[in-house]
Amino acid sequence: MSNPKRIIVTGATGHIGRALCRRLIERGDAVVVFSRDPAAARGRVPGAAEYVAWKPSLEGPWAAAVDGADGVVHLAAASLFERRWSAEYKREIFESRQIGTRGLVQAMSQAQRRPATFVCITAVGYYGARGDEPLNEESPPGDDFLAQVCRDAWEKEARAAEQLGVRTVLLRSGVVIGGGEGPRRLPIDLRGASLSRPGLVLKTEEGALALLVLPFRFFAGGPILPGTQWISWIHIDDIVGLILKALDDERMRGPVNATAPEPLTNRDFVQTIGRVLGRPAWLPVPKFALRLLVGEMADMVTTGQRVIPKRALELDYHFRYPSLEPALRDILT
Repeated sequence: MSNPKRIIVTGATGHIGRALCRRLIERGDAVVVFSRDPAAARGRVPGAAEYVAWKPSLEGPWAAAVDGADGVVHLAAASLFERRWSAEYKREIFESRQIGTRGLVQAMSQAQRRPATFVCITAVGYYGARGDEPLNEESPPGDDFLAQVCRDAWEKEARAAEQLGVRTVLLRSGVVIGGGEGPRRLPIDLRGASLSRPGLVLKTEEGALALLVLPFRFFAGGPILPGTQWISWIHIDDIVGLILKALDDERMRGPVNATAPEPLTNRDFVQTIGRVLGRPAWLPVPKFALRLLVGEMADMVTTGQRVIPKRALELDYHFRYPSLEPALRDILT
């Protein structure tokens, strides 16, 4: 790369972060990993220029590293899939995004040389449950819990960087296909009462994809009712590609939908999973059954959004995986 950049990445040890850091390092950028555990991050994200102790906060020694950075990519936040959504954990989901984003922007405001670009990952949950309505970056936000998290905890805080003269890109991500590493656990309680038992171990799936693939592991795959809800998704290679474009393309600013151009209904999505795994998609999964297993988290796949990546296409981003079946075959087979 002719002009290597110094790029800070929060959430670098997550599945998107690891893939992004590999690409940045391969092209010659100096990656600064912000992590709660820099020693562990060194093993999971080898080859970075620096490993800085960081946690979502309004200030700390880490803030000095922001001064002179060319870009900041903010991926870190409490997982939506780590635990059931108790009132306490919903507060953690909200505050981890709000405080982490606000702290980074505050550090930018105090820097003598501010980053040129701030890329903040949010989610298509911004739009709320909207049925068959096609949604682009100009569509208004929803009003459910995840919409409030995206709008108020992530995007409102990130937009404050615009007032500092920092080009700010808000990537609203769909369900990410790929990037899983090693065994994962979902907070599943077969009794529907507590989390005293460990969750079901999965392998390569992450997040909402794990919830969709889960029934197929028991040869009981099928649409999650009603089946007509839309799923907006993106392959790991394409979300990394969009982050790189956000860092490099000065035309990109504001909200950008990070979703493949071909969203599918839940019914079509799970039928594609069945074809890829060679397993039948014959048994409809009632909403109440999934909710019994994972709680309010189930709403992420029992409702949905039909999101169109209008801005990415206008800026000539070429999706490596515009269609679902090749994306799933790359990951699940």
